[in-house]
Amino acid sequence: MIDHNLSKPDIRQANDCPPLPANASAFDRLVYWLGIGLGSGLPRRAPGTWGTVGALIVAIPLLSLGFVPFLVITILACLLGNAICGRTSELMGGHDNPHIVWDEWAGMWLTLLPLSYMGIANGSFWQNFTQIPTILAIIIAFILFRFFDIIKPPPIGWADNKVAGG
Repeated sequence: MIDHNLSKPDIRQANDCPPLPANASAFDRLVYWLGIGLGSGLPRRAPGTWGTVGALIVAIPLLSLGFVPFLVITILACLLGNAICGRTSELMGGHDNPHIVWDEWAGMWLTLLPLSYMGIANGSFWQNFTQIPTILAIIIAFILFRFFDIIKPPPIGWADNKVAGG
């Protein structure tokens, strides 16, 4: 007799995103979804890069609010980041899971702050957004952020290793 269970490969791999516990509260579900960047951190390959793309997609309309509102949102994202990443890690049952991308969201928004201040939101945001220099500046910001997020120069590398939870 053939064991059909052996013929079905386990599709879960070591780098899959751990599922949210079934008994998680509504608050934990919200924190979990923020931690994985509203799902942008779920891809198996390069979740940090995909998380940053998700952050950029969300940032584009937020930039249209103007510099001060975008600054406030970014500060809140940074202040809440350690708690969000820490709780999401606990819910996943591990530390520093690559699918937790809230830090990419907050970091990408920090990277976009100078663009917001220097005039992306001057006049009509959507008029400026379609201009080649603005698009190029956003692409350069994305590339630089990913580069520094991957190599983690001091003091970022130190903080990444020493700060618990996020």
